[in-house]
Amino acid sequence: MEFIAKYGYFAVFLGSLIEGESVILTAGVLAQQGYLSLWGIIVVSFMGTLLADQFLFHIGRLHGNKLLAKWPSLEAKANRALNLLHKYNTLYILSFRFIYGIRVISPVIIGMSGVSIKRFSILNVIAAAVWSVLSCIAGYALGKGGVKLWDSVKEFGAEMLWWLPAVILLIVGILLVFKKLTVTSKNDLTQK
Repeated sequence: MEFIAKYGYFAVFLGSLIEGESVILTAGVLAQQGYLSLWGIIVVSFMGTLLADQFLFHIGRLHGNKLLAKWPSLEAKANRALNLLHKYNTLYILSFRFIYGIRVISPVIIGMSGVSIKRFSILNVIAAAVWSVLSCIAGYALGKGGVKLWDSVKEFGAEMLWWLPAVILLIVGILLVFKKLTVTSKNDLTQK
């Protein structure tokens, strides 16, 4: 756990630079366990996602068309992001972090679209704060639920241990019977 104490916040920062929900959720669990500070991971993830999206926005403003020309495989995602931006505008800028598949390309597209730096920056700060708080608290809650589940399993573990082999045998038996019936019915069909 010394490793987590030494490098945990750095890992949170790196994870939040990209689509790092798994890193942020894990950090939330670790915060619940007392290895990291909840407020610490919120601040670090906020800074990471804010900086990454500001950087990508500026890349889009300066080189977006060249990037899309260089990687035509991104065209479908770019078109989807652009359509969402035109349709929902402010709401899209506030929520693109939560849209799987176009999260990284979105700030590039927004930068290409002509949205002003000031407008994007203000909306990006708000969105980064919401994403960081929600993601870190979700991980924290997941950790809390996992602890309760583990405590319940330990408490009833002795009673449950004899059930486990019985349940496994029952499932295997059902699967074998189902397989046998399926093979038999296929053979019946081929013989007719």
